Amino acid sequence: MPGTLPASTTPDPTATVETPAVTGAVHIDGVTKRYGSAVAVDDLTLDVQPGEFLSLLGPSGCGKTTTLRMIAGFEYPDAGDIRISGRSVLNLPPYRREVNTVFQAYALFPHLTVAENVAYGLQQRRVPKAEQRERVSEALDMVQLRSFADRKPTQLSGGQQQRIALSRALINRPSVLLLDEPLAALDRQLREEMQLELKLLQARLGTTFVFVTHDQAEALSMSDRIAVMRAGRIEQLDAPAAIYAEPASAYVASFIGQQNFVHGTVRADGAAVDTAIGAIAGRWGGERVAAGQPAVAAIRPEYVRLEHGEGAGVPGRVLGVSHLGETLQVAVRVAGDATFLSRMPAPTAPSVEVDDEVRCLWDPADARLFAADGIPTTATHVIALPKEGGR
Repeated sequence: MPGTLPASTTPDPTATVETPAVTGAVHIDGVTKRYGSAVAVDDLTLDVQPGEFLSLLGPSGCGKTTTLRMIAGFEYPDAGDIRISGRSVLNLPPYRREVNTVFQAYALFPHLTVAENVAYGLQQRRVPKAEQRERVSEALDMVQLRSFADRKPTQLSGGQQQRIALSRALINRPSVLLLDEPLAALDRQLREEMQLELKLLQARLGTTFVFVTHDQAEALSMSDRIAVMRAGRIEQLDAPAAIYAEPASAYVASFIGQQNFVHGTVRADGAAVDTAIGAIAGRWGGERVAAGQPAVAAIRPEYVRLEHGEGAGVPGRVLGVSHLGETLQVAVRVAGDATFLSRMPAPTAPSVEVDDEVRCLWDPADARLFAADGIPTTATHVIALPKEGGR
C-alpha cells in the first residue's frame, strides 16, 4: 500500500541515529517514489540549506506534495535517502523527525482554546506546565495573537486560524517546517498579507522552511529559491529573479508569469525563429535547437510596448483594454486570429481603445527561444505557424 514501509525499513522507535551535522539542512539523494506503475518522484536529488525558504512549485501531479510527505515521514521512498540535519531519517517515523508540518486544512481542535491548541504538542511530550505556559505565550507573540489565547478556533478568521496552525507547528522548535499549500483556502487579499507575514516570520526565526505551492506568486514573493517540478523531477532550481528572467525551458517560462508564445522553425543562423508574425530573434533558454527544427519564442507581456502609426513591429488591432491598477493590460489581435498581450505601467502607457490599430514592439534581448516540445498544452497566448498556403 502507498506509504507502507517495506519490511527492511520499518520504523524503530528505539533506533539510534548519528549526531546532527548541520541543523536544518535537508538532503534528498536519488529518491524515487512509485504508486504501482506510476512514478510520482523520479530519482530526485535536492539540497535545502539551513535557514532557507525553499518552495516546491508545480502543477498537480508533478511530485511536489509527495516529496514533502517523504521528508515528513508520511510516505517512504522506494529508493534513495533523505537526511535531515545530517541524519538519515528513512528508519524514523514522523514523530521522531526534526520536522513539523502545516497543511492546507489547519486541523485545529474546535473544543480547545487557542492556547490549548498551541500547547497540544508540548502536552504530548510531557513538558512541565510552567514551561508550557511560557512557550505558548512566546509562540502566540510570534504570530501576534496572544490576546486571542482564550478564544475557540471557530471565533477566529481564516487568517488567524492559519497563524495558530503555524504557532502550533513552531512551538516544538523543529529544525525544518514543512508547509503544504497552507494559504490556499484564504481569499486573495488575506493570502497576500499572509505571504509577507510568513516570510518575515521565517526570516526572524531562521528556521528552514520547505513550502509546497502551485501558486507562482506565492513562490516568487516568499522564496529564497524555487524548485520548479515536472513529472517527478526538478526542471529548474534557482532564485526567484533568475527563474523569472532566465527560465531554462518553455515549461518553466509558461509556469512562471505569463508569456506570448509563438511557434515556428529555427532559422539557418540559429539566432531567430521564423513565425507567423515574422522572424523573432532572442536568446536561447536551455539547449539550442538545430536549424529548420520546431521551436517556440516567448515574450512576456510586460516587455511588449504598443505604438500607433506606421513603423516597425507586429501590426494588430486592439481587442480589449484592462485597467489593473498600476498597470494597463491590452489584448491585441495579430496574424489573423491570434492574441498578443501587452502589459505597461499605467502612467506611461499610450492611450489605446478597442479597435485601435497599433504595433507591438519589444527588445530582442527580452525574447527567449526554446525547444517546442517543452511547452505544456495548457499554456496560453500561443500563436501557431500559418497554415499551408498562408493564413
